[in-house]
Amino acid sequence: DPAQALAHVASAQFNALYYLSGFETMLADPVQADRLKEIAGILSTRAGAVALSGTGIAMPESLRRLSATVSLPPPEPLEYHRLIDRVTRDLRQRMKVDVQVGEAEAARLVANLRGLTLLEAEKVLTRAIVEDGRLSEADLQHIIDYKKQIVEREGVLEYYPVEETLAEVADLAGLKAWLAKRKHILTAPDKAAAFGLEFPKGVLLVGVPGCGKSLCAKAVAMEWGLPLLKLDPGRLYNKYIGESERNFRRAMDTAERLSPCVLFIDELEKAFAAGGSEDGGVSQRVLGTFLAWLQDRRGDVFTVATANDVTRLPPEFLRKGRFDEVFFVDLPNEEARRAILAIHLRKRGQAAEGFDLAALVPATAGFSGAEIEQAIVSALYTAFNDGRKLTTGLVLAEVAATRPLS
Repeated sequence: DPAQALAHVASAQFNALYYLSGFETMLADPVQADRLKEIAGILSTRAGAVALSGTGIAMPESLRRLSATVSLPPPEPLEYHRLIDRVTRDLRQRMKVDVQVGEAEAARLVANLRGLTLLEAEKVLTRAIVEDGRLSEADLQHIIDYKKQIVEREGVLEYYPVEETLAEVADLAGLKAWLAKRKHILTAPDKAAAFGLEFPKGVLLVGVPGCGKSLCAKAVAMEWGLPLLKLDPGRLYNKYIGESERNFRRAMDTAERLSPCVLFIDELEKAFAAGGSEDGGVSQRVLGTFLAWLQDRRGDVFTVATANDVTRLPPEFLRKGRFDEVFFVDLPNEEARRAILAIHLRKRGQAAEGFDLAALVPATAGFSGAEIEQAIVSALYTAFNDGRKLTTGLVLAEVAATRPLS
């Protein structure tokens, strides 16, 4: 019990170093924080100190001048390599272990273990090996699942399951080529670093709503085999002074801890619109923190941000160095609409070859990808309700009844 522990420290009459672990939540209690301040005064008269340890400790203002903060560095890659060797060696004394990990696979395992303490990494590796008696690249999923638990525990980011691939993104050849060129840094991070390459920072996708910007973020995570974390700005803002900035820093610390990962921020302009002052400057302070993080982030976090109205974004977002590249996502052309129609028909168990795409493509001119998808879904409802098969005519009827936003 924290209260009893502090009472013991306050009443003790001997010199000692008191180590308190897991007291992060206690510091949020003003009563306990004041008690700790009182203890600091008592210990200042004799030899003694209180040491707190934990992750994300936010020291109250009243205690900051009485304390010193020491941030321990995360484990080095070599430490993870040694841990893998030790865990497999120890388990081999109790069971048969088949290690299917070469140099490249080991590098990827280590890259994904980054952000975990050595104790956490040991637990994950042990569980992965004991489950099927082998260690392979497939065990990356165990690491990702463990990191998902960390995200859910922190509560400021959302772990986003992904199933989409870039094959489901019609057109955007420039973006696909850009991403493909940078994918190899994930499979050979050590070689890339030796070559002078750094992990890519991210991309900003701007353009018409419903044209696949959010889909791209999910597809990147799937193609690169990375966890996708979604930052909902609504979770950041808090009515208490300083809490919004603290929530944002906690979110970024979590993302860096779980790196390599993809951080998805949808509709950026709604969270960081230029010129907003009605919130007492909170959004501007969070914006400043975010811009600094984009420039100087420590972990391998690939940020995919989307914006529908780029004119509402502060110009700082568009400066080189924040994002690696800015891509404009326009309404699909004829070739892209043909691909979109085929993709959404196949996703719903329909053979695209059985539809007159030559008629559907021109009929959907000016439609976004989302509007094309919804026309197919609406036509499916009509077919299901009437007890008949989906036909080109039903889709054309829904298209004719839809007025695109463009």
